[in-house]
Amino acid sequence: MSRSVVIGAEGQDGTLLCELLAARGDDVTPVGRQGPDITSPEEVTDLVRKEEPDEIYLLAAVQHSSQGVPGDPAGLARRSYEVNTLPVVFFAEAIRRHSPHTRLFYAASSHVFGEPTEPIQDESTPLRPASVYGITKAAGLLHCRAYRESGFFVSAGILYNHESPLRRPEFVTRKIVQAVARIQREGDGQVTLGRLSAVVDWGYAPDYVAAMTAILAASEPGDFIVASGQGHTVGDFAQTAFALAGLDWSRHVREDPGVLTRGGTTLIGNPAKLRRLTGWRPTVDFTGMIRKLLEAEGVTLASQLIFDAG
Repeated sequence: MSRSVVIGAEGQDGTLLCELLAARGDDVTPVGRQGPDITSPEEVTDLVRKEEPDEIYLLAAVQHSSQGVPGDPAGLARRSYEVNTLPVVFFAEAIRRHSPHTRLFYAASSHVFGEPTEPIQDESTPLRPASVYGITKAAGLLHCRAYRESGFFVSAGILYNHESPLRRPEFVTRKIVQAVARIQREGDGQVTLGRLSAVVDWGYAPDYVAAMTAILAASEPGDFIVASGQGHTVGDFAQTAFALAGLDWSRHVREDPGVLTRGGTTLIGNPAKLRRLTGWRPTVDFTGMIRKLLEAEGVTLASQLIFDAG
């Protein structure tokens, strides 16, 4: 039985990962907002010394959606470094001193690439972060590389957008799905979205947490792109979601770029290295992901409506 510690256990990925690890028989220690405090090197050291885990998954993050209300820039930057960057150092140093067999996974983000010059990114794409979130995740990624060069098993997953029913309501995918459910239930209504032409590389979150475990099970540590490799527009997502519910999206979707609080850059990842070295493959495609999100929201799918009518 492996001993695993999941940092950020209350978020979407942490919740799904804890479930996956428990299902495979791990002894899982979830760490959430109630502590230990991952911004304290002393508390991190005490945790690692006590648990001596086989694996640590560092998933905690400070982030906000493109349609979320931004906070105080200075406060956001300080908190982002405290949560997104420094814990990499705290955990790596604790591992160095007290549990050198422990493997560490760090959840980086496609935002480390910022505004890339190439249309599809891989592990060799230069880091050009353009937001506090991307900057602090890039710093965490660089710390991972430094500790890896020192001989420690520290891997990073560069995660592209991944969705599940646990996604917070301010994210556009959940906003669309909740709108579909409301409109189907009430018979009418609208949802206002930002840029319908924005292209996103979306995947299914349970597949992506499975990738995290595959990365720590690999024979060698490294950086790994975790992505679908395919781009779809926000309009594609909305059209598919409404169609699956038997609704005409053009009657219910309104575009207003003014709802966006930050610009968007097209980011599409190449997961070839992850597939080659771990055998990982996504189990749910774009349409299947949307179908699962709708079902979890209580939407009656069009195929079911036809079946019921027959």
